[in-house]
Amino acid sequence: MNWTISVKSFIVKDNKLLLIKRRPNDPNAPSAWEIPGGRLSIGEDPHTGLKRETKEETGIDIEIKNPLTVRHFTRHDNQKITMITFLCKPISQSIILSEEHTEHLWLSLDQAHSIIWPDFQKDINVLKELFSDSGEKTL
Repeated sequence: MNWTISVKSFIVKDNKLLLIKRRPNDPNAPSAWEIPGGRLSIGEDPHTGLKRETKEETGIDIEIKNPLTVRHFTRHDNQKITMITFLCKPISQSIILSEEHTEHLWLSLDQAHSIIWPDFQKDINVLKELFSDSGEKTL
């Protein structure tokens, strides 16, 4: 099958977003800064899959707060993906990266917007809008 559902977690702590850097030999977007997440197993609940993928890639547990965006696209290798992104809060603190990633950073939304893989810049804009509409001082 050439179609999959993917979930991604925008993890925010103290108004900073967690970014992780793909390994340099990654077949898709090598060395790109992104957010944790990945593909769901067939029939897997999106929340369960998001928590699993985030734990696998970062070693941290999350609380899912809000959905942010849903989009459908075709990758350069013709794989069709429907992606759901979520605003999340970290429950645990120690980050242990998987072998898929080489670095992590906690950045302000503006800083993150400037280095994140371009496909996620729209999500950061949605996150900024959600944050400003909520009237809260911190995420």
